[in-house]
Amino acid sequence: MSGVDSPDVLAAYDAVRSDKDATNWLLLSYAGAVGDKLTLTGTGSGGLTELATKLDDSQAQYAYVRIEYANDTESKRVKFVFVVWIGEGTKVMRKARVSIESGNVKRVLGHHSISVDARDRGDLDEKDIVARLRRAGGADYNGGRG
Repeated sequence: MSGVDSPDVLAAYDAVRSDKDATNWLLLSYAGAVGDKLTLTGTGSGGLTELATKLDDSQAQYAYVRIEYANDTESKRVKFVFVVWIGEGTKVMRKARVSIESGNVKRVLGHHSISVDARDRGDLDEKDIVARLRRAGGADYNGGRG
């Protein structure tokens, strides 16, 4: 899989992971209709809401997102989410290859708590993803009340 470990992708990944950088998401897209070359097509600091506006319904894309939430009244958690986006207009062969190629992307964007397969922007609802992160994280000292 070419491009996924390019310097600009690795720099964006480090920025999303950094506590000192406002960047909280990155987006990778296929460079062409055929082939497996990925390019960094966006970064931002507006979270899942902003990321959802950048997704392309005609293609498969990969995103890496930093989510911050209050686990209870005493603490704040930072977790990372790997997103595989398959827009409804994605060609059949591309959809089929994503199941194989996403593993290579996960190896480069390796530190994440959950992976989300999104087919619709509603799959990226922040409230639902935070609930999944809480379940994946184990400890919830606020009795599930958020």
